[in-house]
Amino acid sequence: MLHIKKLDIFILKSFCLLFAGTFFICLFIFMMQFLWRYVDELVGKGLEMSVLAQFFFYSALTLVPLSLPLAVLLAALITFGNFGERFELLAMKAAGISLLKIMRPLIVFIALVSCVSFFFQNVIGPRAQTKLGTLLISMKQKSPEVDIPEGVFYDEIDGYNLYVKHKNRDTGMLYDVLIYNFEKGFENAQIIKADSGRLEMTADKQHLFLHLYSGEQFENLKDQSVSRKNVPYRREAFREKHALIEFDSEFNMADEGLMSNWEKSKDMFTLQVDVDSMVHKNDSLGRVYYREAMKGTYNVNAKLDKQDTVKLAEAIVADYDVDSLYDVATLAEKEKIISTAVSRAGSAGSDWNFKAFNIQQTDSNLRKHKAAWHEKLTLSLACLIFFFIGAPLGGIIRKGGLGMPVVVSVVIFIIYYIINNTGFKMARDGKWVVWMGMWTSTAVLAPLGAFFTYKANKDSVVLNADAYLNWIKKILGIRSVRHLFRKEVIIHDPDYARLPGDLQALSADCRAYAEKHRLKRMPNYFRLWTDTAEDSEMEEINARMEYLIEEMSNTKSPRLVGVLNNYPVIPVRAHVRPFRSYWLNVACGVCIPVGLFFFFRIWAFRIRLAKDMDRIVKTDEDALYVIGQIQSGSI
Repeated sequence: MLHIKKLDIFILKSFCLLFAGTFFICLFIFMMQFLWRYVDELVGKGLEMSVLAQFFFYSALTLVPLSLPLAVLLAALITFGNFGERFELLAMKAAGISLLKIMRPLIVFIALVSCVSFFFQNVIGPRAQTKLGTLLISMKQKSPEVDIPEGVFYDEIDGYNLYVKHKNRDTGMLYDVLIYNFEKGFENAQIIKADSGRLEMTADKQHLFLHLYSGEQFENLKDQSVSRKNVPYRREAFREKHALIEFDSEFNMADEGLMSNWEKSKDMFTLQVDVDSMVHKNDSLGRVYYREAMKGTYNVNAKLDKQDTVKLAEAIVADYDVDSLYDVATLAEKEKIISTAVSRAGSAGSDWNFKAFNIQQTDSNLRKHKAAWHEKLTLSLACLIFFFIGAPLGGIIRKGGLGMPVVVSVVIFIIYYIINNTGFKMARDGKWVVWMGMWTSTAVLAPLGAFFTYKANKDSVVLNADAYLNWIKKILGIRSVRHLFRKEVIIHDPDYARLPGDLQALSADCRAYAEKHRLKRMPNYFRLWTDTAEDSEMEEINARMEYLIEEMSNTKSPRLVGVLNNYPVIPVRAHVRPFRSYWLNVACGVCIPVGLFFFFRIWAFRIRLAKDMDRIVKTDEDALYVIGQIQSGSI
């Protein structure tokens, strides 16, 4: 029997609320981007609200599969970031629940979301794409509303070009009107100039009714000819003139059959059937073209006619030396042979270009259908992959809200979008195998999701900025500084009677170490890489110093705490070989550029270590003085 725990309900409730909000936000963003692409098809055409509602509805349905992965990524980042920021994730792990068990109910939910995404792409998506594509074609064919501007030529009416100097928007009157009528051709244009006019739409919205007042009309009586200097024309003056212009302003829905060959309007079964048909068609065409070529252009056993070559009876080309026959021909015959060959080569080239175009068109359509088939799977799987990226990242970053999660999710989605589009274009253009191009983004992001999940489950500091900052400081040799403060609660006081002897012994060992190892001298390059001895002495000195600092930090004296902050933080391995393996050190020394880099780095750290030894001795003296005052009761 299925038993749902309260913790699972809490996690699902926290995630689902955020997922619903982020999904509609992502869908709105993608719809605005989609609308921006087709804004020219919508503006200025007087489309009814029902048409616009259909446009937004179908575009929303087609963008659902693209919005789901980004919504899952953003919701997972925010949910687990909130858990980490409110220490709820820490409490769950403290109760013995691993990250994978915390994610388990959401994994099931995201798997269902992936199925929903596949359903949208395979069932709802093709129908919505068909409706949307038909709607867009109809919008493009819709004539724009007649809104003639002032001071510019208006050419949205087919066959006419109108110029209006001034327009009265209250009465609809047009003043200083100039009309070019190109319905009979550019050379037979009718030019009408009128003082005023009005343009109205007929009741059936199929024509424009043009009223012109006080003007003239000019029209050529015959076609213009270059050989004629004067072209007769007709000039007509009028007080009032009326004309009827064809202009269909109604919105007419196109036939959905126009979308029948579009790969996005098909489900996976139809795509597979069409792919098989196109493969069979290409193979058949290829065999037919090959047989035609072997029988015609490339047939070495073709017969020669008397008209084509030198006066020969019909013979087989392969039986004769064609070059010798050409050499014995006369100049006129050679010219005829060459012209015939060039003509035949051009004809064959045109024929093969046409055949290649047919094959390439079918092959391009075939690749698009295969890419659409794979896209339905990869886009559905992207929801699950993005969850395994977002949830661990949220647990690692531990930042909720809409700040850091939004930035991280946008960056990841942009990377995915670039990789996915690159793979799609490579597959579409035939530069990559189709399945390789379409699955490239999945192959890149799936290991990334597995890596983040593993690191988050192991509580790794993979995205801890301090860890990387400390590593960079270590490489560059940037010194860390102590920040000790007086403790509010002290359990054990320092042993002031024993500490002076320990501090003096530490100072003596530091002086002895500096003299023994001659830290300020340049080390021997060969001995540096071949020596196998470990510097355990420096590690022991550093451990004793840290132990004394920890003990003295329990003091109640602020002055002694201030002295303790003067002790250096010693990188105990920076002044020795970089690797613990003997052969790695030898290989580093043999590689001169790398060896020289580490050699000078080690030398610089040896000089710094010599200064640190002097600093420890000086700080020990200051600490002894303060301890003496504490014992005497002066402070």
